[in-house]
Amino acid sequence: MAYSFFQSSRSRRNGALHNLETSIEDQIEALRDELAELTHVLGKTSRHRGETLRSQASASYEDILGRSEDLLNELQQRYLRSAGEVRNTVRRHPLATVGAAAAFGLLVAMLARR
Repeated sequence: MAYSFFQSSRSRRNGALHNLETSIEDQIEALRDELAELTHVLGKTSRHRGETLRSQASASYEDILGRSEDLLNELQQRYLRSAGEVRNTVRRHPLATVGAAAAFGLLVAMLARR
């Protein structure tokens, strides 16, 4: 009878350990499933956010490109107007232009000496 008493006590302990192991394994499996789902959701969210940022960057790039083309056209127009004004001034006042160029050359030479 003593043998059966120890036998049943041992089997109850083993049964309790087995139940505990099964419970832990089930919890680990549930955690793995939750982590997989979380990874999937984060991947989808980050992909969506990346696409949103990419489209915003593309729109900003297009806007900047359009503005820079407008600015370049405006600068070219101003340059052409200024060049025309300089040409007209030189034609109207040739001696003053030669004198101004000589004074500028003299000033550059004096600064270069130092």
